Amino acid sequence: APKGGNILSYDAAVAAITGGKAVTDSDKIKLTVPEIAENGAVVPVKVNVESPMTDADHVKAIHVLSTKNGNARCADVMLTPLNGKGYFATRIKLAGTQDVVALVELSDGSFLRAAKPVKVTIGGCG
Repeated sequence: APKGGNILSYDAAVAAITGGKAVTDSDKIKLTVPEIAENGAVVPVKVNVESPMTDADHVKAIHVLSTKNGNARCADVMLTPLNGKGYFATRIKLAGTQDVVALVELSDGSFLRAAKPVKVTIGGCG
């Protein structure tokens, strides 16, 4: 385990991010991941959230989580209306086949999520 890092299971990570608030599945989130990842060490993830990105209505944060990694939190990105788009792309490490989850916080304090399975053919944390 990494030194000084908070190792969180998926459920604990969601609770830490949301403070226990409800999370709604949403088709406003377009989560793009490969169905099959040849290499779990570099899995591309794109999250695009439909949002006007105005002061009154914008994406505050995009969190990328994995359901079975030792540490579920892969990326936390904070946004403001100045970003212009509710969009984030990165590469994450997946220790085997599991779901990748985009957890999105909106400016009104609500949380949305989208999840997709990724089949990993070679483990990323070997």
